[in-house]
Amino acid sequence: MPDRAQRQLRALRHLTDPHVLARHAGIVAPAPPRRPSLPLRKGRVWALPRPFHPRQVPVTSSPGLADALPDDTAPVAAGPSDPGSSGPGPRRRFLPAWCSDPRVWRTEVLAGLVVALALIPEAISFSVIAGVDPAVGLTTSFTMAVTLALVGGRRAMISAATGAVALVTAPLNREHGFGYLVAGVILAGAFQVVLGALGVAKLMRFVPRAVMTGFVNALAILIFLAQLPELRHVPWAVYALFGAGLALMVLLPRLSRIVPAPLVSIAVLTALTVGAGIAVPTVGDKGALPSSLPTPGLPDVPFTAETLRIVLPYAFAMALVGLMESLMTARLVDELTGTPSSKTRESVGQGVANVVSGLLGGMGGCAMIGQTMINVKVSGARTRVSTFLAGSFLMALCLALGPAVSEIPMAALVAIMVMVSLTTFDWRSITPRTLRRAPVGESAVMVLTVAVVVATHNLRDRRRVRHVPD
Repeated sequence: MPDRAQRQLRALRHLTDPHVLARHAGIVAPAPPRRPSLPLRKGRVWALPRPFHPRQVPVTSSPGLADALPDDTAPVAAGPSDPGSSGPGPRRRFLPAWCSDPRVWRTEVLAGLVVALALIPEAISFSVIAGVDPAVGLTTSFTMAVTLALVGGRRAMISAATGAVALVTAPLNREHGFGYLVAGVILAGAFQVVLGALGVAKLMRFVPRAVMTGFVNALAILIFLAQLPELRHVPWAVYALFGAGLALMVLLPRLSRIVPAPLVSIAVLTALTVGAGIAVPTVGDKGALPSSLPTPGLPDVPFTAETLRIVLPYAFAMALVGLMESLMTARLVDELTGTPSSKTRESVGQGVANVVSGLLGGMGGCAMIGQTMINVKVSGARTRVSTFLAGSFLMALCLALGPAVSEIPMAALVAIMVMVSLTTFDWRSITPRTLRRAPVGESAVMVLTVAVVVATHNLRDRRRVRHVPD
């Protein structure tokens, strides 16, 4: 009798063993680890094997495995009860598992909307820097975001019209016209595609950090200097609005970060100027906003060697600046999210997006550090959906709210760009503590990089001024 009871107990344990149940369900479970067949010693307890759970089973070719695993790429067995299936048979899940999670969609949609609202003022401001209509910057941001959401190598990264590219293209537009700027954007995109295909993105890790820091600091200085003309020979109310905009962007993040501070600043200053009837320069004074979707076309320039000679230096500089800033931003997002990205694919994608932007009459762009941080760090986005929706919402808002956007005072945009320059500058790189600890050579390289970039831009501006007729 005791033997029979022991046999029944062993049979019951066998039938309730999770490994046996998994095999009956069609899941190939790993065999439990064997414990060492050593005699038990007093005071020693052998560690029991970890309990098996179906979600811990690695992906294999078993036909019933995908029913127990939430894997995005695993095959799913479809039965007669599955909607849309005519009978038993294998089917593939072509969409990731998060597509069926409403929480992910809510996060991505809200992130895209917030980024789109934050993109409007900066896209208009960068248009002013490049010397083009606001519609060009907004159209460029829409094109870059949507295109890179499809072909980019870093998910959730935002690309649009940027100050770095605007600073490079502004002299070309002022000296030769908008058609040459568009041609330069297309050629810069072609350069980026070639550089990406050649694997130049892998060489970014060899660029000294001192050079990158100097480049970022020089970019911040140039953005600040580009705002000074908007503060000359203007009514006194412009200075008051400018100071109020800076105060809002400094104080509001200390209270709440739900709504971007630049967006609140624009809304408050626009309501103040319209409600009080204050006469100040507005966005509408700079040009018309987009009233329809962009249409493709070739730039209105002669296709000659002389045109290539004019456009080539600007296009190559635009390609290098755009790639450097985009790859720096991609590396930052990699560190924040703990996920890898394809730098080569991102380089090629940036080139494709700039070519498309040029064919649609855009000013070119690259990755935006500020908007990417809003999307990834503040809003919590992790997929390409947020990038795609950011561009789509941007164009929808411009088409639906064009008259309201035209009433935005330029003082609000200048305040935003000054804040961008202040936050872009790496202030820690010039603190006495950092300068004492850093090697003299690195500090010298950083200062030299800043001096060369700023001086080169200023010399180009002076040459342009000498050639402007009276």
